[in-house]
Amino acid sequence: MAKYGKWIGAGLGFAMGGPLGALFGLFLGSMFDNIQTLPLTSEEQGVPFPGSGRGDFMFSLTVLATSVMKADGNMMRSELNYVKEFLKHNFGIEATREAMGMIKELSSREIPVSEVCAQIRYHMDMPAKTQLLYFLFGIAKADGKVSDLEIRLLENISDQLGIGKTTFLSVRSMYYDDLESAYQILEITSTATNEEVKKAYRKMAIENHPDKVGHLGEDIRKAAEEKFTQINVAYEKIKKQRGMV
Repeated sequence: MAKYGKWIGAGLGFAMGGPLGALFGLFLGSMFDNIQTLPLTSEEQGVPFPGSGRGDFMFSLTVLATSVMKADGNMMRSELNYVKEFLKHNFGIEATREAMGMIKELSSREIPVSEVCAQIRYHMDMPAKTQLLYFLFGIAKADGKVSDLEIRLLENISDQLGIGKTTFLSVRSMYYDDLESAYQILEITSTATNEEVKKAYRKMAIENHPDKVGHLGEDIRKAAEEKFTQINVAYEKIKKQRGMV
């Protein structure tokens, strides 16, 4: 059995309790019998706990990514390859090997998505949750399209994470290349004035700056630059269409 050193060393915090902790316990078995995976109390379910770490983020991503890949009944090779390449590029071969082992285990088990999302919602800040959603859309799109089942699951995950509808549509639009999607990325409509477009861009640029997830590690911050770039591309597309300067 792998030691999962990268994950433990990365600072698993809240993920060691609740439903995520129970899932993690499947991989550790007797190696870490002294670690308790207790359900969240009613107090914990209603109070945010700031300071989630990189390990919490990565394990949450692994669990939710598996649920998305299973949504349409098939775990496509393209989706598995996307996850593998993403992890390898950002976190290295060893961490990728461990994560893929976890995905293999989870693929044959029922994932309590609602309970997992409730735990993440109250322990992870909004920039990190939005970044999770962005990665999950990339995984769903890895086979060339996002199925209706995947869209419904992603929308459900987004709702349960406490992510607003406009933010969900913004992230979804980052995977479509058209002018309407550009407006949705900035969380506005085509009826917005030029000044409103500029204001929306400044707001999105501040809220989605890669430094917002810097506490999760430099590699995750760099991965977040792709989402930030999509915001800039959308703004430039709208500016060009309108002749803005």
